Amino acid sequence: MRQNNAIALMSRIREKANKFIVRELANHGVEGIVPSHGEIMLHIFGDREYTMQEMARKIHRTKPTVTVLVDKLVNYGYVTKEKSPTDSRATIIRLTAKGRALGPIFRDISAKLNVVAYGGLSEEEAVALEKTLCSVSENFDG
Repeated sequence: MRQNNAIALMSRIREKANKFIVRELANHGVEGIVPSHGEIMLHIFGDREYTMQEMARKIHRTKPTVTVLVDKLVNYGYVTKEKSPTDSRATIIRLTAKGRALGPIFRDISAKLNVVAYGGLSEEEAVALEKTLCSVSENFDG
């Protein structure tokens, strides 16, 4: 019987996943990074540079939100910001060496997170879960 609590469950799962990520980052001695930085870091790990506007679109956040997140990453030395040489209105972000060093740590934490999230599910159940969650997300797109 349907309980009509899917949103509450998703919220609880997100909270638990974020606590897991924070704990794992601490275990690796990583300072200053929180789960909300994760998407930014994952996009720029490929040694690609992004403008702030591009990053905002990529992670589905507003430019002011991305600016706050990136500024914190700059303060911790994980990324740099500089004006675009071709468009003075654009600011480019890219990884520093310290930021690149986080790549293996992020991959390790991501793998551990997936083990927990998919633990006990068959391949078919995992595929069905992802398909269902995509459908729920798309329902909110209008």
